[in-house]
Amino acid sequence: MSSAYWKQPISEQATAVHEKVVSAEILAQQTREEIRRTDTELHAWVELSPTVVDDARRQDAMPGRRPLRGVSLGVKDLIDVEGLPTRAGSSITSSAPAASDARCVSRFRDLGAVIQGKTVTTEFGYFAPGPTRNPHDHEHTPGGSSSGSAAAVGAGVIPVALGTQTAGSLTRPAAYCGAAGMVLAHGSTHLSGVTGLSESLDSLGLLTRDITDLQYVYSAFSGRSPYVPGRATVRTVVVWGGSDLHPIDPSMSELINRLPGLLERAGVETRTLEYDDHVRTLADDHVTVMSHEAAGTLDDVVREHASALSPALRDLVEAGRAVGVADHAAALIRRDRSRDLLAEALGDHTVIVGPAAPGPAPRGLSATGSPVLSRPWQLLGCPVVVVPGATTDSGMPLGLQVIGLPGRESALFEIATVLETELRSHPVVPA
Repeated sequence: MSSAYWKQPISEQATAVHEKVVSAEILAQQTREEIRRTDTELHAWVELSPTVVDDARRQDAMPGRRPLRGVSLGVKDLIDVEGLPTRAGSSITSSAPAASDARCVSRFRDLGAVIQGKTVTTEFGYFAPGPTRNPHDHEHTPGGSSSGSAAAVGAGVIPVALGTQTAGSLTRPAAYCGAAGMVLAHGSTHLSGVTGLSESLDSLGLLTRDITDLQYVYSAFSGRSPYVPGRATVRTVVVWGGSDLHPIDPSMSELINRLPGLLERAGVETRTLEYDDHVRTLADDHVTVMSHEAAGTLDDVVREHASALSPALRDLVEAGRAVGVADHAAALIRRDRSRDLLAEALGDHTVIVGPAAPGPAPRGLSATGSPVLSRPWQLLGCPVVVVPGATTDSGMPLGLQVIGLPGRESALFEIATVLETELRSHPVVPA
C-alpha cells in the first residue's frame, strides 16, 4: 500500500505518516525516484538536497501531529534553503550554500515538510528562461519565473512547491502547467531569505496539484481557518475578460464566456467587471513601479556583470533608471486610490474571476509568455488563486484566476472549489 501514498492528497500523506502506515523516509525516497525518472526531460530541478533521507527520518522521529509530516516540497531557486546554493537562475551568483533557511522554508520544515531540492527559476525572476519544459508538451514553455515549481507540480512529480511573484511569475506558470496556485497577499508573509526584484510587488506563492491540496497547505502555512464546504459566503462573482490588456486566445475567450453558466448552476450570481480604466492604468503603473524598483535592486549587479546578463534584464534596469522618483510615487498613489475603490466595489461577499494567462502555453522555449493579466492585481497586492481543470482540445491546460481582497482568502477558495469541480467535469474547451 505504501507505494501509492506519494501520489495521494497531501492531508492523506501526512496522516499516513503520523499513523505509521508509511514512513516519511519511504515517501521521500519514492518522490526522489520519480524526480530522477522524469527530470531528464522535464528539467525542473536545479539541485537536489543530499540530506533528504536524514531530513525525512527526523520527521519520522518527531512527536505529535504535524499537518505536512513527510510531504515533499520543492523550493524555487530564489528562496534560501540551508545547505544549498541560491543561484537565482544566473551564472554570476555564488555557488556557496545558504547558511540558513528563508523564513518561509523554516515554516514548512516546522510543519513537517521534507525539502527535496531547488527548482528552476528564470534569471533573477525576470524573463530569461531556464531549461524547464512544459509537462503537457515539452515543446511549449512552462511559463516563468516559477518555472520548475509549476512544471514539477503540474507533472504530478511533487505535491507542493514554493514560488514567488512580482508580475505574473506564479499565476502564469500555474495556468500553463495545469497546477493549482496561490499568490499570497503582498506583505502577508515575511520574505527574509528570498531574492527579490521589487519591494512593492514581491510576494510568496504556493503550488499544488489541486485546490483541495492548496487550501490545506495554505491553512497550515498561514494558520488561518480554511473555507468550510457548504457554508456559502460569496454572493456575486465579477467576470473579467482581460480589459483588452492582451489578445486573448479563442479557447480562453470561450472559457470566460462559459463562466456565468458554470457559476449560476452552482447558485452564484455573476456580473461583468466595470473597472477596466483602472485595470489598464494599474497595468501600466505596475511596469513603472517594477522597473524603478528593479533598477535599485539590480543596479550594482548590472554595472559589474552586464555582459553575463540577458538583454531583457539589462533593458529592465535601464528603463527603471529613467523612471523618476516622482513618477514612481505617483504610480503608488494611484494604486492606493484604486485599491480603495476596489474594496468599496467588492465588499465582503464578491470576488473577481478572469483569465490567469491569455491562453494555453505558447509553443517554444525562448520566452515565457506575457504576465500582463497579472500586473494590475499584483500592484494592488491582492491574493489570487489559480484554478486548474480546463484544457484545450489539444490537451494544453487553461487556468483561471480568482482575485479578491486581502483577508478574504476563504472567499477565493470557496469559488475556486466550485470552479475546479465544474471544469474537471467538462474539461475540454475547443478554440
